[in-house]
Amino acid sequence: MNKFLKYLLQGILLIVPLAITLAVIFKVLRWIDNIIPDDFISLDLPVLGKFSVGNIPGIGILILVVSLTLLGYLGSTFIARPFIKYFQRILTKAPLIKVIYTSIKDLLGAFVGKEKKFNHPVMVRMGDNNLHKLGFITQENLTLLGIDGGYTAVYFPHSYAFSGNLFIVENKNIIQLNSKSADVMKFIISGGVTSLNKEEEKIQK
Repeated sequence: MNKFLKYLLQGILLIVPLAITLAVIFKVLRWIDNIIPDDFISLDLPVLGKFSVGNIPGIGILILVVSLTLLGYLGSTFIARPFIKYFQRILTKAPLIKVIYTSIKDLLGAFVGKEKKFNHPVMVRMGDNNLHKLGFITQENLTLLGIDGGYTAVYFPHSYAFSGNLFIVENKNIIQLNSKSADVMKFIISGGVTSLNKEEEKIQK
């Protein structure tokens, strides 16, 4: 009976993470594919009959990647740059829209922009006890908030969630970590159960 439970748990650990990962990827691909109409570029082929490019699995993600890459290239040209800056200037001045647009733009820029924000992992002492939390420095200059030197903005991601909290921390409570940002983020998101060194050793073996 003990062996049965052991093998059952091993099967769960083997299949469930893989199944959930594949399910998420499949749903994302289906959602993107649904953006492309079924009759997108319809062709009447002699052998296949009526054929639509929109019915090809994965065509949505391919069109999305190509379109975004093309837009990124066009946006970097000197011809399109003034128009993009003018449009962004309008969005950043419009009431309510300004808050939504700039927040999303800065959040995406923190992950994929040239000036990534989540690349300074730290450990912060919370209060006068020995409790510490892992986080990432997002701003060291807080003069725009009327806060003089000696304080730093630190973002603390939540475990098993795509959310977190922002704290203004006194510099003396911040301990710099000599670790990869991706490793620290993975450790936080997993609730501390991820053993990165052991995983790397298994992969090497």
